[in-house]
Amino acid sequence: MGLFTAVCKILRRGKYFLVLLLSLSVLAWITIFSGETVKSLLVSSATTQTFVKDDSLRDKLTSLTTTSDHSNTPPPKVECPQKSPLLRGAVTLSFEPSLQLKDVEKENKDVTEGRYKPPGCTARQSVAILIPHRNRERHLLYLLHHLHPFLQRQQLHYAIYVIQQAGDATFNRAKLLNIGYLEALKDYSWECFIFHDVDLVPENDYNLYTCDTQPKHLVVGRNATGYKLRYKGYFGGVTAMTKEQFLKVNGFSNRYWGWGGEDDDLRIRVELQKMKIVRPPADVARYTMVFHKRDSGNEINKDRMRLLGRTSVVWRKDGLNSCSYKTLSVEALPLYVNVTVNIGKP
Repeated sequence: MGLFTAVCKILRRGKYFLVLLLSLSVLAWITIFSGETVKSLLVSSATTQTFVKDDSLRDKLTSLTTTSDHSNTPPPKVECPQKSPLLRGAVTLSFEPSLQLKDVEKENKDVTEGRYKPPGCTARQSVAILIPHRNRERHLLYLLHHLHPFLQRQQLHYAIYVIQQAGDATFNRAKLLNIGYLEALKDYSWECFIFHDVDLVPENDYNLYTCDTQPKHLVVGRNATGYKLRYKGYFGGVTAMTKEQFLKVNGFSNRYWGWGGEDDDLRIRVELQKMKIVRPPADVARYTMVFHKRDSGNEINKDRMRLLGRTSVVWRKDGLNSCSYKTLSVEALPLYVNVTVNIGKP
């Protein structure tokens, strides 16, 4: 009996011990689980921070990539120098009978649809060359042959427009030049306009085809006149006027049919607006006139003196604002833009 009592006491104590041991095991397990949970949370938190850092890095990379892309973009072209380093001065002109249009095209591969921009720099002026034309293909070929490289050496942004008078009515140079001005502005807002006869070829590329603060007359002398100015008020052959200057005088008169008078009329319009005609030095502004007989349909205008006497009265109503014509075609050829028009009759 005493032994049984002792065993029961031991078992009872062992039971308490077992309960205590189980309790301690549970506490230990809770502690371990809590630690793993905290560790897991910490790892999760650390991972979240890494994502934030990755996003920040991605943004920086994106920014750097954007900056890199921007840096790879060609910088804006600098303005071409005031004096082109390509100028040669006086050059020897040639008028080979064997010259063909395809030869001139091969020599000017950088010209597209009559247009050219200098590579490597931004031209100081954009210039439209306007050439009135009818039945002068050989003269036009010689002019294009020399004029394209001449203009390129001056580092100009330019386009050449040839305005063809359709039909056999009396030729009207002035009206064709008005039309050229109006049609060219449909293509581009040209700053400067050169009104150019087809039979005059410039000899010296220091004779700049740019506009000035005043209307500019470029033909001081030609071979046919011993390289002297034809007369004191001469303003024909090749002239340069800004878009605004030409608009201010209302362009040319449309009433001069046949040869002569229209250039003097333009000079009077310039003088009425208190503008002054300027010219390059005589040793620079030299031209070779390609010989030709007077065209049929371009006889001397016998009415020119009477018309000149009325310029101061009619200039506001006779000019760009009254220039009526019908465009028959506009062709962008390799070396020039060909504009064919019907201008009516006298």
